Order: sequence, then C-alpha cells, then structure tokens
Amino acid sequence: MRHNFLITGASGFVGRSLCAELLRQGYAIRTAVRSEDARIDNVEQAIVGPIGGGTDWTDALRGVDVVIHLAARVHVMRETAGDPLAEFLEVNLHGTENLARQAAQAGVKRLVYVSSIKVNGEGCPHPLLLSHGERGERVYRESDAPNPQGPYAVSKWQAEQALHRVAKETGLEVVIVRPPLVYGPGVKGNFIKLLVAVDKGIPLPLASVRNKRSLIYLGNLVDALIACATHPTAAGQTYLVSDGEDISTPGLLRLLGAAMGHPARLLPCPPALLKLAGRLTGKTEQVERLLGSLRVDSGNIRRELGWVPPYTLRQGLRATGEWYRDVHGRN
Repeated sequence: MRHNFLITGASGFVGRSLCAELLRQGYAIRTAVRSEDARIDNVEQAIVGPIGGGTDWTDALRGVDVVIHLAARVHVMRETAGDPLAEFLEVNLHGTENLARQAAQAGVKRLVYVSSIKVNGEGCPHPLLLSHGERGERVYRESDAPNPQGPYAVSKWQAEQALHRVAKETGLEVVIVRPPLVYGPGVKGNFIKLLVAVDKGIPLPLASVRNKRSLIYLGNLVDALIACATHPTAAGQTYLVSDGEDISTPGLLRLLGAAMGHPARLLPCPPALLKLAGRLTGKTEQVERLLGSLRVDSGNIRRELGWVPPYTLRQGLRATGEWYRDVHGRN
C-alpha cells in the first residue's frame, strides 16, 4: 500500500532528508511549512503559519494517510522567553495535540511523533552494581519511568501523553520515536562545533574520557521513521532508536578527524578537572555532554519491526566528516 504523507518541519535538518527519501521510494508527500521562505522545490506544500493550539491544518491534511510530525520548538542555549515552559508547551504540546485531533477528524490513519530521548532523562541512569562486583551502566529503554528535565523535555513528554489520549478517544494510530543526538551532513548545534574544532586543529583535553554515547545517523533515523509510518506492528508503540553502536567522545573525534583528513588533537586531562573547569566557567552542561554517557537500547524496534540501520556508525561519521570537509573545511 502506498501512503500519502504530510511532513511537518520539512525544511529542517531531518525533514529535508526524510522528504527526499520518501520521494525516492515513490510516496506522495505534502509538506506543512510556516511560510513561503521554507519552501522545498518540487514538493506540494501547505502554509500553516505558526504551530500552536489554534493552527488550522484543514488544507494540509486533505487526502493524507500518515503524518510524520517533526516540527517543534527545540532546546535553545540562550533562552530569551519570559516563560520558557509556556512557549515550549504552546508549540510542542498544544500544537501537537491540535494537529492530532484534526488529523483524526480528517481520516488520517497514523501519526508518527518525533519526541526525544530527553523524555527518559539527562545522561545515563545511575550505574548498576553487577554480580561480579564491577559497576556497569544502565541503558535507556522504553520501559523506563520518564524523567524529563527542563522545559523542552517536559513539553515533549506531555505531548506524548496527549497523543495517547487522542489515540484512545479517536482510534488514530500513534507511534512515538525518541532519538538521541542526530548527526549527518547538514548537522548544526553542538555537533558542528566539534567538527570546527577538529578541522582547525584545536587541542582538545579529552583523551582521558571513557564515556559511551548512543547516536543516530540522519539516514538511519529517516529509515526508522518510514518503518514506523508503514509497518502494521508499530501502531501504538514507543521506540528508542540509535545506530546500535556506542562510542566515546575521543573515539568520535578521531573518526571525524580521519574523515576530514585532519587528525583530532587530543590531550590527556583528568575528567574531574574538566568538570571543575565547567563549573567555574558556567559551562557545566556543555562539559557534561562531552564527558557523560547516554546509552540507548534500540532492541524493541529491531525485534518488532525487523528494523536494521542501513548505515553503520563509522559510515555515518565518515559521511558527516566528508560533508564538513567539502563544504566548510580548510584546504
């Protein structure tokens, strides 16, 4: 069965890649954009304006079978809103619930919601004491009690709960996907700062870090979203997704450097000293991202949907590093 898709947030990092892959596979798609400025060439679009509790989705939803909802107010480093939680809730909670209810009324069969691993929490849960006396790290799973911290994560968790209510009341099939950090060609935010540092040969005091982090390559996330949109078994499920291979921060930097042709310059430094420096400079959050672990168990989507990431972690990092080298890198 070939579905007609509506993609929100289509002009973003994930959205553009998702639209391209859906078109490649022969699906009919429409994009919901806030203004003409977000146009994607050769794709039907519906201008819906700002997303919130009052957005009119009538034209966008006409003839649609499946919605993949990517649009969101995302985490920002320098928050300027007087009431950040209210701003996040308006877009991520009220905007999502409003879309879901209108989708159900329009006869849409399924809505795939891209949430966040931040619903599970920040960093890894507390370590387990293993039977042989060693300490091991837990990984996040769908069965964990949610522990969202901060306005963005809280808004995503509340949106998930609202979608379950809509599904129960209307019969709309809802699938929730919680990805960790997404990387790939076109990536922005903190990840590109790492690429810049490696490319410029900046010495980084991270050689002594022994963390483990789960990531997901853009191409793998796109593939997982299409599986969640089309596989009958996915209805009503929540899935954590990742590349399936965890990596340390030094390992990540070394692979990116190799792809860019500029080996990462890593220096040894005790992590405790780096944490202290983070506290003294007010950059605790940024330092923790580099030092901390966050591991995801993506076994459920693999077992239930038969999903296998089409790209390995090494392939994804190589593609990302090569993209940066070709577009931004030094000669």
